[in-house]
This record gives sequence, C-alpha cells and structure tokens, in this order.
Amino acid sequence: MPASDLQPVKRALISVSDKAGLIDLGNALIAQNIEILSTGGSAKMLQDAGISVTEVADHTHFPEMMDGRVKTLHPKIHGGILGLRDNDDHMAAMDQHDIGPIDLVVVNLYPFEETVAKGADFHTCIENIDIGGPAMIRSAAKNYGFVNVVVDSEDYGPVVEELMAHNGKTSIELRKRLAAKAYARTGAYDAAISSWYATQLGEVFPDRMVFGGTRQQIMRYGENPHQQAAFYSNDENRIGVASSTQLQGKELSYNNFNDTDAAFELVAEFDPNVFGPACAIIKHANPCGVALGSTLAEAYKSAFACDTTSAFGGIIALNQTLDMATAEEIVKIFTEVIIAPDADDDAKAVIASKKNLRLLLTGGLPEPTTSGQLIKSLAGGYLVQDRDNQLTAQAELQVVSQKVPTEQELSDMKFAFTVAKHVKSNAIVYVRDGVTVGIGAGQMSRVDSSKIAASKALEAAQNAGDEISWAKGSVVASDAFFPFADGLLAAAEAGATAVIQPGGSMRDDDVIKAADAAGLAMVLTGMRHFRH
Repeated sequence: MPASDLQPVKRALISVSDKAGLIDLGNALIAQNIEILSTGGSAKMLQDAGISVTEVADHTHFPEMMDGRVKTLHPKIHGGILGLRDNDDHMAAMDQHDIGPIDLVVVNLYPFEETVAKGADFHTCIENIDIGGPAMIRSAAKNYGFVNVVVDSEDYGPVVEELMAHNGKTSIELRKRLAAKAYARTGAYDAAISSWYATQLGEVFPDRMVFGGTRQQIMRYGENPHQQAAFYSNDENRIGVASSTQLQGKELSYNNFNDTDAAFELVAEFDPNVFGPACAIIKHANPCGVALGSTLAEAYKSAFACDTTSAFGGIIALNQTLDMATAEEIVKIFTEVIIAPDADDDAKAVIASKKNLRLLLTGGLPEPTTSGQLIKSLAGGYLVQDRDNQLTAQAELQVVSQKVPTEQELSDMKFAFTVAKHVKSNAIVYVRDGVTVGIGAGQMSRVDSSKIAASKALEAAQNAGDEISWAKGSVVASDAFFPFADGLLAAAEAGATAVIQPGGSMRDDDVIKAADAAGLAMVLTGMRHFRH
C-alpha cells in the first residue's frame, strides 16, 4: 500500500561529528521506545550517558575496518534505509536477508569546510571528506515517504515534537522538508570539496563550477519591496560584514548588506598602521566621502564634509576602533550602519542612544590583497572573475607630463586612485590633503563624471563657508583612461593640479599634450579599475 501521511519511527541510526544536542535527542528517542543504532564517538557519548545503543557493527555483523572508512557502507544499513515499505518485493528481500527498517537517519558530516578553513594540509583535508555520511543522507532523503533524515541539530526539536504529538510517528510534510534540507547540505558539501580540489590543482575556472552557501537571514525584501531576498554565507574565511557581530539596531536589509560590504572593503585599503585613521561614507554602494586624519573623529568629519547631503542615511566604515569622540560626531545625523574592527565602551554608550543605528564589529580588517572570486548571475549563466585585489602602491607609476608631481600630490594621487577603485564607473575622484573633495560616479560619459565631481567640490566648499572650490589645488583620479582630452580639461578648469589615470588610450599622446598645455602633472598607472 502507498505511504501514508504519518509513518512510525521504530529504529534510528545516529552518526554525527557535531554532537551538540545529542544526549537530549537520545533520551527523547528512548522515551518513544525507538531503538538506536550508532557508530564510533556518537555511540560512546550516548552509552556514557546511560542511553542504550546498538553498535552498527553488531547490527550488520560486519566489523568497522580501514580506520573507520568502512562501517555504514553495508546492505543491512542501506537496505534498511532505502527499502520501500509499500513494495512487496522490497519487503520480501528485507525479510530474506534479515534487513531491519531504519526510519530515522541522524547524520552530520565530517568537518571538511572547517578543516580547510584551518589551513590543514592536503592529506588531512582528504581524510575529512565524508563518504558514508552523504550516502546515508541521500538514501534517506530519497525514501522520504518512510524515512526521516536529519542533518542539522536545529531539527532535533521539530522531529521530537512530532514524535510526541503523533505517538511515535512523523508527518509527510516534515519528512519532505527534511529531505530537501538534506540534499542541499550534501550539495553544498560537494561544492566545497570540488572548489577546494580545483584550487589545489590550480584550476581557476574548472569545467564545472558549483557554489554553496548557508542561509543566515531571510529579509523583509530585496532592493525593492516587491523582491524577495535572503543572505547566505559561504566558506570564505574573510573578515567582513558576513562575519561581523551586530551589537544593536534592526536586522540588516539587502541594501544595508550590499552598501556595508562596499564601505568596509574600501576602508580596508587603508591599513591604520600605515595610513593612520580612515573613514569611508557610502551611499548606494558609492563613496560620498573618504578621508584620512590625525584622529578618527577628524577623518570622519572630513569625509562627511565632502558631501553632507548624501551622507545622510549612509553607511560609515572605519579602519580602527570607534572611540567616543567619533561616535559623538556620527550621531549628530541619521546614519544606517557603522562598521568597524571594534568600539570602546564609551563609544558603545553613545551609539546606544540611537536604538535604530546598527553597529557592526568585525574584530579586524579584510586583507585587500586576498584572492577570491566575484559572481554575477546572467540570464542562463554566471559571470565569474577574480576579486580586484591589486593595490595602487603596487602599480608602476609613470610620470608622463613635463611637470613632475610634488610628494604631496603623489600621495594624494595614490589615495584618489585607491578610492576610484571603489567608485562605480565612470569614476572621477578629486582629493586634497588625504581627503576626497568631489566624487563623480556611474556616468555614461567620463566628462559628465568630471563635471559632477567638480560641482560637488564647489558645493562642499560653499557648505563649509568657503568661496573657492575645494577642487582648487586638488589632484584627480580616473578609474580608466581618458579617451579624449575633454574630461582632463574639465578637471583642469575645476582647479586640479595633477592627474592620475591608467593610460592606454589611442589618444594618450593628445591627452598628455593637453595636460602639459594646462600645466598639469600626469601619472599613468597601467592598471584599470572598472567597477560595474
């Protein structure tokens, strides 16, 4: 007869590497008169707790061997899991070969991802690839009509609740949900293994690429209210918004995650041991102000002054511990998120006065040169590329103008070009004394970006009570080459004294001549930083 909605659980098999909640589960199963089969450390832990357990080797009458590699790969295990209870031939075979049904499979896998994250050697990682576990999980999930499969200790509670509510039985709805979760787990596990193996072989783009992630949060909506969204973490061992601790405020939204990640990746370019305090203020994934300072409060105030309008409701990223003086400046306007390596107690007390302000602490900064891949979905596929992890300091700067930049101009140019790396193309960034004074982002024309950045510099000056544009005496960075001299001339008209750009245009000679005619110093990097 077909599987009914409610199915009894009379025998369970437990084999877990993560033993959280194991004792409570074992006691609950015994209370329901469910026989427990188990292996190795799981069996010992249950037995030590006084819970009756049958060793798998005693059940199969076949010993564990090969250092535990072969223990559950046996017909008495897989037959007991896979056998269809409503199929007469299956049941006859089970009776003939003395195969008892297994109705509940509780398995979590060898900690392969954790082993890789710890930097273990090749052999150790290989030995932490589970074989029997995925086989049992997939078998149980396939036979969801009769068998429950649990791969997450968070599901112990729901399973026990159903057993108690239905007199030792579970519902088809629960078994389907558990099966879907089980296949997702083995899929992510295999994805982690294949990704690691490709890395070991030096294959950046293997023939088949798989991605895995663990859901951390379901959001109210995505970029817009009509879009559903969730956040998933992967096994990348990288400091950032995904690994941060949120001290206060509402849950992060989709846009908060995106903007906070952009902010922290930008500020991480400025190692506090090299550059001192740095602050980046982000709005819609673009910086509206970035600054260095002698103190963190000074860096924040300078970044804020670059665009006081756009900074409202923005994301603030800091490259060192948030202190009280900086916190007191930040809370003067509405801010969505602050992300920093740490915060002192006085700063936390100041931020606590704004209950909706989210404060994220990460314990450090992401290493900007870390390799990794960025993934973008398209209709019918994915685009995959390396992270843009090249530093301006690594570029071979070439002075191509008659005028040679001063040390201050050169320092500002490097800073400006680093910021431009994090601005949506076409990107133009004006900087003076380690502070952005005008940013033009995301325009179809580089000339328009130049003009917008210049107008922002004038507006910032006027807001501060200055009559002369802050672009006067600044340097300007472009994320890609100037195809014509017009964008460069717009910068010169705004008052810039030096320009840094990748070069590589067919008209580089014309652009260089225009720079010389305008009295600008020009440096080429040979490195482009498009950001789409």
